[in-house]
Amino acid sequence: MADIEVVAGGPVTRDELVELYGSVGWSAYTADPDTLLRAVEGSSLVGTARRDGRLLGLARAISDDATICYLQDILVAPEAQRSGIGAALVRAVLDRYSGVRQKVLLTDDEPRRSCFSPRIGRSRAFNRA
Repeated sequence: MADIEVVAGGPVTRDELVELYGSVGWSAYTADPDTLLRAVEGSSLVGTARRDGRLLGLARAISDDATICYLQDILVAPEAQRSGIGAALVRAVLDRYSGVRQKVLLTDDEPRRSCFSPRIGRSRAFNRA
């Protein structure tokens, strides 16, 4: 992980998004690259992980910056999975929203995705009272 730069924020290109989303099999996103780019650009915050300039991971949040933060689209390229990048991305994004009362991780029921949150020390939802 030492050679990987994780930042909360930072630009991503359409081609980088298509490559990363495609590498994890999210073809519903890659079928319409312009909408994917608009969605990512419209996010409140996008965390990125890069090695030698190559995009290896991404997490994005939608938030009102006061009461709610939805964390979604946590992706890590297959060759970099299980290396701590996903957890680092989540921390980078959640650190930015530390003052927000409620944080929610949005995932689907696919087993590889749903097992992610326990590995970062959270239950299925990040809600805090």
